[in-house]
Amino acid sequence: MPPKKPAGARCLHLDCFSGVAGNMFMGALLDAGLPRRALEEDLAGLGVEHKLRVSRVRRGALAARYVRVEVPGARAKRGDRAHHHHHHHGRHYTEIVKLLGKARLTPTVRDRALAIFEALGRAEARVHGIALEKVHFHEVGAVDAIVDVTAAAIGLERLGIERVTATPIALGHGSVDTDHGRLPLPAPATLELLRGIPTRPADVAWETVTPTGAAIVRTVVDVFRPLPEIVVESIGYGAGNDRPGPMPNVLRAVVGRGPGLRWDRVLMLETNLDDLPPEHFDHLMQRLLDAGALDVSLQNVLTKKNRPGFLVRVLARPADREPLAAILFDESTTLGVRIAEWDRVVLPRESSRVDTAFGRIRVKVARRPNGALEVSAEYDDCKKAARRHGAPLREVVRAAESAARTNLDASD
Repeated sequence: MPPKKPAGARCLHLDCFSGVAGNMFMGALLDAGLPRRALEEDLAGLGVEHKLRVSRVRRGALAARYVRVEVPGARAKRGDRAHHHHHHHGRHYTEIVKLLGKARLTPTVRDRALAIFEALGRAEARVHGIALEKVHFHEVGAVDAIVDVTAAAIGLERLGIERVTATPIALGHGSVDTDHGRLPLPAPATLELLRGIPTRPADVAWETVTPTGAAIVRTVVDVFRPLPEIVVESIGYGAGNDRPGPMPNVLRAVVGRGPGLRWDRVLMLETNLDDLPPEHFDHLMQRLLDAGALDVSLQNVLTKKNRPGFLVRVLARPADREPLAAILFDESTTLGVRIAEWDRVVLPRESSRVDTAFGRIRVKVARRPNGALEVSAEYDDCKKAARRHGAPLREVVRAAESAARTNLDASD
């Protein structure tokens, strides 16, 4: 009899002992079992002309998969994104959003690719002191990076990955020539993307992490830690260029199954406020949510000197510690913010969009430990649809959740 398929959530663990770049991530997933034909078919939905060149190479003592994205007519063919910064076909952030918006991609892939590019855009905007909409991607806006980012999202969906972990990211030192001139390593945008993420010295004088690679791990990794409890199913190695160093220049990907319940680390920021005008709380909460907070709550409390006030509590990813604390200082009267990290256990979940008589609406699907599926329509989408169609909110919610259950039954 064949061995029984292990139960639990499908997990991906990234061993970043030599850093990470977009093509290294793609190569590691291909080496771990992502079908190349399926990847290329999905990438065709981008509508941009390119060709994947995939080869088997050796890096030190390890065999690995090396990926190049070739762009017809480009003056330079990209080898390793971790070490090549000269691109002559940049795009503005808004152009990339439009391109991905009209691409033939699944909703999950599109949303994840957009989230990665938004992280890139916000990092570039902060480094250069400009608005997000004004960001022009010299290094990461070319076709090869769009392919890298979309391939990462496709690979996670195709492999059925529900949870991603990674080791601390190894960083090289020195400098690199870019379209912005010579810059220190890690590159400014890369370092901005790694705010709050564990890193360690790679002890090499070359670039180990690109902005694209940093944006991918920042967006898709749930928690940074050593290899967790996992039943290993496949292992893949994605190669960068052949560089001298204490470790082979590869990214290792371990795919397997972990415990059915997902766990991660969340940050709790809280402060007591007794003198903020009540009408300002709406703006404060919205700014926190827009900046990446997972949840924001208010509790009535009795503060010092028996003053009635509010406890503001923010749940967030550890990497978002500084920007969220800065918002609390900017938008409230607090003089201090308490911060702690908690372990969190969550149900495996995924988001998708369903077609209804009221338009396309996002839904969340969560799986309980007993295998039962819970479907929940996104309130904001339902509210907008109800207003647009003049329909009761409960009818829109019912239609969205019914469509989601029908889709689930059809896929079984």
